[in-house]
Amino acid sequence: MSETRYIAAEPAPAIVGNTWTAARVLGLVLLAFWILCGLGIVAFLVASWNPGLIQRYGPNYVSGLWVTIKLVVVSVLLGAILSVPIAMGRDTSNRLVRGFSYGYVYFFRGTPLLAQTFLIYYGLGSFRPQLEAVGLWTFFRDAWYCALFAFTLNTSAYQAEILRGAIASVSRGQWEAASALGLSRLQTIRKIIAPQAMMVALRPYVNEIILLLKGSAIVAIITVFDLMGETRRAYARTFDFQTYIWAALIYLALVELLRIGTEKAEARLTRHLQRR
Repeated sequence: MSETRYIAAEPAPAIVGNTWTAARVLGLVLLAFWILCGLGIVAFLVASWNPGLIQRYGPNYVSGLWVTIKLVVVSVLLGAILSVPIAMGRDTSNRLVRGFSYGYVYFFRGTPLLAQTFLIYYGLGSFRPQLEAVGLWTFFRDAWYCALFAFTLNTSAYQAEILRGAIASVSRGQWEAASALGLSRLQTIRKIIAPQAMMVALRPYVNEIILLLKGSAIVAIITVFDLMGETRRAYARTFDFQTYIWAALIYLALVELLRIGTEKAEARLTRHLQRR
């Protein structure tokens, strides 16, 4: 009978102590810095607390917040509708349509949102007689509608690329399996491709909404009294710097709500992938 040999037992590896690397020290220093900044802001707000300011301009902040939310939500929804044909045009075999879609995405993703808003608000104002002739001046003379139009065009370009990438992430085998089951193309997209693509696109979509939410502050420059517009007006009348701090905290709260909502939605959509 052959002799069975076993590997000799080895002692457990020594526990490596926490090493204070340069990267770790830098990270702790930066963390301490941001904590001190946060505490400083809280201390400033407590020291300069002015109930009269909140009572006087609080309703204006609420009104501006509603304008901001409405602008972002409507432009995101309209952009989502517009992004579908643009995404389809990016992958079509028609060179003219594909070239137009590429140029559209290239322009609106490659130029600043502020410049696009100015081009629409100030640029189209130079064509007032022509716009009046076709009945569009009523739309473009209003700053809010100009901002809505600019934001819709901008976000549709980003959403088209998000949608296109999400659909491309679904393997070709899913299409082939659906075809083998006799499903039509519309049924395949609605029941198989779209649910999988949306899981991939969820976070990029929310990131786009967050970027648009923060970027919406630029509309205050073209006389739209959104949250930042009301903040500027409050500061111009009081010269109290805490007006901007309150606006920043409101924006931060909105972003945090979106982040939490995204995590809950993602956990819900991917619950079948989680191990129990």
